[in-house]
Amino acid sequence: MYIAREKKETNIAEYVIYMYQIEDMIRAYNFDLDMIREKIIRPQVKSTSLEEEAASWYKEVIDEMKSRNLDRKGHLHRIGEVITELIYLHNTLKDVVEDKKYLDLLNAAESNIEAFREKSDLGTIHPVEVCFQALYMKLLLKLQNKEISAESENAFDTMRILLAYLTKGYHQMKKGDMSMFEKHD
Repeated sequence: MYIAREKKETNIAEYVIYMYQIEDMIRAYNFDLDMIREKIIRPQVKSTSLEEEAASWYKEVIDEMKSRNLDRKGHLHRIGEVITELIYLHNTLKDVVEDKKYLDLLNAAESNIEAFREKSDLGTIHPVEVCFQALYMKLLLKLQNKEISAESENAFDTMRILLAYLTKGYHQMKKGDMSMFEKHD
């Protein structure tokens, strides 16, 4: 809960990936708040009031996941909203502003995005979403101590750098700084 709040304010890409982890962890514990309290919350939180606050947050997430039938797959509405905003920013930087640096980063990542889309059978989801799926998969591989080839690392890096640029623009936009929307000749 605290981590999610801090990441949402400081690094929106990390927030999305963190929330993917939370969703998967909730699924792994079969939406059982008592088990989450015992295995996740209590080891991390040392006061009863903070434990209750964290449990309340997890309950809210669990309830939203259940109400949206996210028991096996899919993402919370709050994550979808963030991704929609990032897609809007992507489209604006690419098609309206024609931001040269962003276009260069996108060009560098494009073949890796398409390769990951095909390998992971992601259909027609937006390239921004593909990047998030790829980086989440990389995290899962690292957590499982699986080896990642140098070629794959390089591919992941192109997507990470693209999302980092979007993240910076997202936070600027949220603060009211619209300078990234100015065309540069």
